[in-house]
Amino acid sequence: MTKPFRAAVVQAAAVPDDSLASAERAAARVRQAAAQGARLVVFPEAFIGGYPKGATFGAPVGLRRPEGREDYRRYHANAIALDGPEVALLAEAVRETGAFVVIGVIERDGGTLYCTALFLDGERGLVGKHRKLMPTGAERLIWGFGDGSTLPVIDTPLGRIGAVICWENYMPMLRMAMYGQGVTLYCAPTADDRDTWPASMQHIALEGRAYVLSACQHITRGAYPADFDCTLGNAPETVLLRGGSMIVSPLGRVLAGPDYTPDTILYADIDPDEVIRGKFDFDVAGHYARPDVFSLHVDATARQPVRFDTGPANERADSTALPGA
Repeated sequence: MTKPFRAAVVQAAAVPDDSLASAERAAARVRQAAAQGARLVVFPEAFIGGYPKGATFGAPVGLRRPEGREDYRRYHANAIALDGPEVALLAEAVRETGAFVVIGVIERDGGTLYCTALFLDGERGLVGKHRKLMPTGAERLIWGFGDGSTLPVIDTPLGRIGAVICWENYMPMLRMAMYGQGVTLYCAPTADDRDTWPASMQHIALEGRAYVLSACQHITRGAYPADFDCTLGNAPETVLLRGGSMIVSPLGRVLAGPDYTPDTILYADIDPDEVIRGKFDFDVAGHYARPDVFSLHVDATARQPVRFDTGPANERADSTALPGA
């Protein structure tokens, strides 16, 4: 039986144009939270790689300006590979502290970027990832679409941990895919700091009878480079993301937040037994599901745009095969 433990959500500003510096900042916050007893630490969306709030990437409808292409080149260069030094820094921090970490990153895969949540375990390092299925609005210009192969719920000694990023939380079928996997620690890295967000987090906690841990950055224009293309203004004190991080219990009780102060860590005590107490009268993927009326099919296969089948049935005797095939 899992014992009660402490969880934390980090509301800090990243270094938008320096992924390694953001990783160092994240590692420091992991150690800080762990020193306060936290065993689960959740970070915001795109904390490493940067959330380009207010940027246009020079792309009016029907036109891509050269300066926007250069903005994308720089953003791509600042994104991370999962075998790179940024993840290694985080893995070192979780190994040292024994904490489990969920953190938003911008993942580079060839020429395409993905808004991704990484799962890092103290003993095993990087144990999974979730790529955002549906970027919102102009995010679709700069981020690719995830597929069903990265919708994990990770079984841990703390509970079953999943991540749903920002407005994915408004996708009922994606939430149901999480509930169907028995998520008990529902992490919501986000860049949504609106007044409407906390109500959604309370609803999801009640709906899924899970703890919801939502993390959003508090960051000002001054954290970005001077030449960052920002339609929201260039005054350094302008707040681009105001936070609003929070933790909610399985019965919808707000345990911490929403908080709108800069550079803070919110803590809450997690009692895993509360999940079962909550499901006494409502289990959305169990006794309240009505599978005779409703069902959800989830395609969890990876979708590759180019696939090379090389096997005995496809071997060719001529010289037209690809080199190395």
